[in-house]
Parts: sequence; structure tokens; C-alpha cells
Amino acid sequence: MSVRNYLDFRPQIDESSYIDEAACVIGRVKIGKNSSVWPGAVIRGDINEITLGDNSNIQDGVVLHVTHELGVHIGNFVTVGHLAMIHGAKIGDNSLIGIGAIVLDGAVVGKNSVIAAGSLVPPNAVIPDGVMVMGSPAKVKRELSEAEIKSISENCMSYVNIIKDYQK
Repeated sequence: MSVRNYLDFRPQIDESSYIDEAACVIGRVKIGKNSSVWPGAVIRGDINEITLGDNSNIQDGVVLHVTHELGVHIGNFVTVGHLAMIHGAKIGDNSLIGIGAIVLDGAVVGKNSVIAAGSLVPPNAVIPDGVMVMGSPAKVKRELSEAEIKSISENCMSYVNIIKDYQK
């Protein structure tokens, strides 16, 4: 894995988490328990801080980056799908960011929400709790069912379970 300092800042990664050797984690980054960062992902906390909660997964090719004014906060039980980009934004607990979605500066995604694949969440957008959004710009399409909300955390736990296979 490529875990690198930026100036005097060293990433803080819980020992239960998995960082793939082909991922890159730089600088002011805090990663919680049982979380995972997969091949090709870049988490670059150089000019501000990035936090990743517990039981969350950053899938292949994801980019997390910050601005001078805005860090990135990703809650617990969050999936950030392949090739998604989160820049200076906050993602609430138990949410899913779909494949190739983009969440821009100052946006806040509520808990229990889904950003559909390929969607663009514009700067400073506020996505409410418990909804599905899609499009460019992303718009609320509907509320999520209890089963859909439950499936988000179940998906995260499937990633927690496979961490052990990769850590062998």
C-alpha cells in the first residue's frame, strides 16, 4: 500500500482496516474501524482533512480530495462506488455513492441516501436523509424503502467480511 506523509501529517488508519497495496492514502487522513480502500483509489488529504468512518468502503478508482476551506467527511457504513469522486463534501452514515458519481465542494449528503451511478451533485447541494437522487445535476427521485436502507449497511458488511481474506 502507498501510505504517505504530507509535510508532517501521517495518515491514521485503524489496524482493523484494509488498504490495498495499489491504493494511495496521503496526509491528513483518518480511517476508522473495519473500513477498506481498494485498488486505484486515491485519498489525498494534503491541504485539509479527510475522515472515513467505521465499516465503510472506498472502491476501485475512487478519488477523495479536499479544498483549502473544505475537508471530506464520510460517515459509518458508507459505500463509495468504483470511479466516484468526492471533493470537499460530507457523506452521511449508511449512504451509497454510486459508480462514477461526483459529489462537489460543500455538498452534504444525508444519512440513508443513495446517489445513483453517474450522478453529479453540484456544489453546496444538500441531499436529504433517506432518498434516491440521480441525474446531472442530481435531483431527488424518491424516498428509499426500509429494505433499501437496510441493504446499504448489509453491502458494507459484505466488504468488512472480505477484508479478512485480503489480510491473510
